Amino acid sequence: MRLAFSVSYIGSRFSGSQIQAVSRTVEGEFIAACQRLDLFSDWREAGFLSSGRTDREVHSRGLVVAFTTEFPDRAIQALNLQLPPDCWCTGYAKTAHGFHPRFDAKSRTYRYYFPLTPRDIAAMRRAAQCFIGTHNFTNFARVRDKNPLRNILEIGIGDDKEFVYLEVKAESFLWHQVRSMAAALFLVGEGIADESFISSLLEGKADRSLQPAPAEGLVLWETDCGIVWTPLPGEERNITHLDQVLRHHALMTKICCVLKNSDDKTEVNPAG
Repeated sequence: MRLAFSVSYIGSRFSGSQIQAVSRTVEGEFIAACQRLDLFSDWREAGFLSSGRTDREVHSRGLVVAFTTEFPDRAIQALNLQLPPDCWCTGYAKTAHGFHPRFDAKSRTYRYYFPLTPRDIAAMRRAAQCFIGTHNFTNFARVRDKNPLRNILEIGIGDDKEFVYLEVKAESFLWHQVRSMAAALFLVGEGIADESFISSLLEGKADRSLQPAPAEGLVLWETDCGIVWTPLPGEERNITHLDQVLRHHALMTKICCVLKNSDDKTEVNPAG
């Protein structure tokens, strides 16, 4: 039976999603988990495929993987027990034998969370609309031998009261495209570039290359393969891991504040 899984992960400790010979990757961990469960011995013969690639430190709540196995019930019941705590399946589906998560994907949606709040969000929203439609993204990506034309279906700037984010949906994306789009829109939001800056990059040659925004703010939000997912419950260890990550960042926030204010010589009673 061919199965598909919707996969979430914290990308901080992965060297991207695509399998590599020596580095820790999402695909590598997923294949290893499947082999420990004897779902298949050779991932190529099982037709193990994913819907796309994410870079080092990029996160996901919507990568799709698929493979064929003689033991579908075992896969559904036990995969989340074998996967590491920073990677887990949120849903599954039984698919047609020839299902290909990359080529059968109708669209991908990404969110980019800006670490700093831009000054002029309204300007960013207006500038973002320049991306709608099919454009040449040579100035926004590492194109190499790829077709630089990409069709942006939807785009918007959101605000969840803690962070401002870019959400963009397209049929497919080029390498570093979303992060470069986010970087350009942030320049508009900071008043460093005007709203016509986006159009000029889409229509002509850039004076200098655009530096992509940092990877840690990017989340693969959804891959639409036309699948209705059956939810899978999260394991306690996944929740524990997320709580530990939250605690770590809260601790680092405190330490940074202490170091920032290191000139404060307030005495502390060692006895408490």
